Amino acid sequence: MQPVEIVETTETRVACDGGEGPLGHPRVFLNMGGKREIDCPYCGRRFVLKAGARAAAGGH
Repeated sequence: MQPVEIVETTETRVACDGGEGPLGHPRVFLNMGGKREIDCPYCGRRFVLKAGARAAAGGH
């Protein structure tokens, strides 16, 4: 399945609420750990670290 939307970020910890206000989903906090991207389990929105941003070592 393709992601619904790709959001570039400089943070390895992100929050997603679906972006639809009251029509979205419960806010979830996602931690990329050492990876460079993570998908929201509710809406499929993909958060990707921007070029030059560092993935956190050891999940921090």
